[in-house]
Amino acid sequence: MGMSDSPLIASIRAAVQDRPDDVPLRLHLAELLLDAGDETDAIAHVAQALQREPESPVARALMSRAIGAPADHAGPPELGLPVDPDLAIDPDFVEPLSAEANPAPSEAPTVDWRALEEELSDVVPPRFARADAEADQILGEADRAFDVETCTIRLADVGGMADVKRRLELAFLGPLRNPQLRAMYGKSLRGGLLLYGPPGCGKTFLARAVAGEMGARFISLSIVDVLNMWIGNSEKNLHEIFGTARRNAPCVLFLDEIDALGHKRSQLQSSAMRTLGNQLLAELDGMEGDNEGVFLLAATNAPWDVDAALRRPGRLDRMALVLPPDQPARAAILEYHLRARPIANIDLTRLVDATENFSGADLAHLCETAAEHAMHDSISSGTVRMIEQRDFDLALREVRPSTGPWFATARNVALFANEGGSYDELAAYLKKRKLI
Repeated sequence: MGMSDSPLIASIRAAVQDRPDDVPLRLHLAELLLDAGDETDAIAHVAQALQREPESPVARALMSRAIGAPADHAGPPELGLPVDPDLAIDPDFVEPLSAEANPAPSEAPTVDWRALEEELSDVVPPRFARADAEADQILGEADRAFDVETCTIRLADVGGMADVKRRLELAFLGPLRNPQLRAMYGKSLRGGLLLYGPPGCGKTFLARAVAGEMGARFISLSIVDVLNMWIGNSEKNLHEIFGTARRNAPCVLFLDEIDALGHKRSQLQSSAMRTLGNQLLAELDGMEGDNEGVFLLAATNAPWDVDAALRRPGRLDRMALVLPPDQPARAAILEYHLRARPIANIDLTRLVDATENFSGADLAHLCETAAEHAMHDSISSGTVRMIEQRDFDLALREVRPSTGPWFATARNVALFANEGGSYDELAAYLKKRKLI
């Protein structure tokens, strides 16, 4: 509603709502609103009238009046509507304006309709589409900005994973900390490492810890950040992400679920996905050129589905197996998830022994389930109590390790698809666990 809606204005406003395309009626409402001092509402209605009839002299005159500019013609606008004679102005009582107050038509400033259109863009859309070049510029300004993070966690915050930490020390951290030795041995500050293993075992957390250990920026990339329905835009997105990593070097670029982005091209039915895979290969080859200081970490639960071209030397040429947490790591994870919960008499050693093959995500779910049992008992009994060992005993009956299906698939890969020894580390672990 306007600032001072009279019954007449309210009636005409209701009529305009019923007949939104009636330009004379809308302009009559705008004129009444101007007379009532409601310039903001009047401008909105005049703007909508101009949307329908851009060349309307009445609408232009009212807009000029609303914004304080001289009208395009002399005299009041003729709306073609009856005027109450009692409200007519007697010309004998109108004081003539001086020449200074009424400049000649040739000197009257014109209305900048383009500026006015931009000012009213939140009220009505523009009357005409912008030129292609201008539209492209506007779209370019609205491009997504990829999140470049500064990580505070360190490798010391990661429980266990001694073998993986050693591999990272050899590939990335050692050369970074010793620039003179790096120059002597000709070791570059670039490369790629593929982390693989069961889901929920901390591959993403480990990648963040590497960035924190390096004091490097961190960019996490998943397939949803890349895919676009328009042809060519997915490749453009991928190139922009790599470009962002280069501009923020030293930078850890983390490619999550790399099997979705770089799936075996021989198994892809979509030509668009094959093209995207080729673009990824081209960006990885840039690691040998202008990508000094860009460290590529990729993670997957299914390395056997990753295209072999991605894992050749010079690209993701190193692989590291990220296994379920060992006993010290499980103890640290359980303590982490129980740190803010009310617990009493928890047998941590017993829990650690009972959760072999549990992933980090499984352990978090176990703590959540035990808390649910304690809360349910508190609600049922009406007495609030702590989370106790009995709640974990109940939770252990429900929560099972989620890594079993993954190891079943990995066993077949280690036995029958270990071309070139890529999965020797996996085979050694399975033999140690007597799974093969």
